Amino acid sequence: MTGRGPEALEAVLAESRDLGLLGPGPVARQIEHAADLARAVGEFRGRFLDLGSGGGLPGLVLLDTWTDARGVLLDAQRRRCEFLQRAIATLDLATRASVECGRAEVLARRSELRSQFKLVVARSFGPPAVTAECAVGFLRRGGHLVVTEPPTESGEARWDDARLRELGFAAPVSLRSGTTGAVRLELVEEVDDRWPRRDGMPAKRPLW
Repeated sequence: MTGRGPEALEAVLAESRDLGLLGPGPVARQIEHAADLARAVGEFRGRFLDLGSGGGLPGLVLLDTWTDARGVLLDAQRRRCEFLQRAIATLDLATRASVECGRAEVLARRSELRSQFKLVVARSFGPPAVTAECAVGFLRRGGHLVVTEPPTESGEARWDDARLRELGFAAPVSLRSGTTGAVRLELVEEVDDRWPRRDGMPAKRPLW
């Protein structure tokens, strides 16, 4: 199936689940979770990056929802990147979406990606400290990092305000739509050249 629309999107994500790139469970529910994230963020026009896009969530749903947005789907695993490239072609998104395959700590140093995005989204990328450090290099000043949060935890409690300020972020703000919770962090300073640290360091020695 080629083309846009809910049926095509659901078919692509069902394939992703069958390949083991998405978790088990009804695809429709996973799509709704990502759509709730889009509603929590609000209308978005511009360029966003899906950090650790994996099997296509939330990036493919965000592209389907935000029809005036352009997205970069980033993942470190070649198999996932190849699937994402096929998904973009299947959904006729090639004019608005692209795939970057590699480690975030490395790709955030590339001139065409560094400080180029108004929005970075992350779903199940890693612990808060790892996600924040790996995301910050992609954001321009005034941009936002939006991270989905576990349903049983309070968003702000997982984030260290002092360390976030060191990265250049303001204090976290909780978002919610439906059953989906997220935290939004605004980048209020220019990105310091030391962030992110070299490949593997954010996870090996997290800031908090």
